[in-house]
Amino acid sequence: MESPVRTEIPSCTPGLGHLIMSPASAKLIDSVLVENAALWPDDRGWFQEIFRLGRGLVQKYPAATTQVSAAVSFPSIIKAFHIHHFQTDVWAPMTGLFQVALVDLRPESPTFGEKNTLYVGEQRPWRILIPPGVAHGYKIVSPGSGVLVYATDRFYDPADEGRIAHDHPALAYDWSTQHK
Repeated sequence: MESPVRTEIPSCTPGLGHLIMSPASAKLIDSVLVENAALWPDDRGWFQEIFRLGRGLVQKYPAATTQVSAAVSFPSIIKAFHIHHFQTDVWAPMTGLFQVALVDLRPESPTFGEKNTLYVGEQRPWRILIPPGVAHGYKIVSPGSGVLVYATDRFYDPADEGRIAHDHPALAYDWSTQHK
């Protein structure tokens, strides 16, 4: 199926791109933001606040069009790549371990063609803001399922929902296990 979103796909260097180990990494794709999420564990389990409209990465999201959704993915499943021209996503991986892949497909961006990889989930509860024009996807690398809660600044619009194959040769993203 052809993507309704037209995107220039650069020829990327093969591999994972920059491995992001800190929310303040200087290697983050331009306009991608990452923040730590507070986690409160106790002898009953744990509690984690997901989003507060008007604060954090969703602070500019309009209440009238913000949508919060959840996706469950089974182990080893790859969901990639998505791209939007208008929609901004904020991801909150909740359970499991996600290998998140980002590729900057904005020709005007100073990081055009660069890739980021982030390992996030239960052990690293980060929130990731993904701006329009940055292709995004993930693979569940934990033995159990992964749960992703995400907020978008506008309601689902199929006309803004672009797809690029996870193994597109120009993106050259390496989904294989790296530490064998």
